[in-house]
Amino acid sequence: MRVVYSVPSRRRRKKVLKAVKGHRGARRRRYRAAKESLMHALRYAWEHRRLRKREFRKLWIIRINNAVREYGLNYSQFIGLLKKNGISVNRKALSNMAIEDKEAFKKLVEMVK
Repeated sequence: MRVVYSVPSRRRRKKVLKAVKGHRGARRRRYRAAKESLMHALRYAWEHRRLRKREFRKLWIIRINNAVREYGLNYSQFIGLLKKNGISVNRKALSNMAIEDKEAFKKLVEMVK
């Protein structure tokens, strides 16, 4: 009796075709195109999970820079003063403070000046 791989093959193909739901055209219907599309999609997802961290940090820095310019400083001067005064607040928290709690941010800036 010979071994037939029809069940595992079908499962493998179904898994790929299920994963590419939402892709357009042959990329969703044909197995070979779908498999290639899925490999690219997974690669992009992997890269962009790492890029997202960099992009958020850039965004926070831009927001902090914009907020401290009102007080006659720029971003690098402000961060330098924070470090000199031994205040450690991460950029995400500083960015949120600059947007949501302007009074607290103003006090922080005045404190380090």
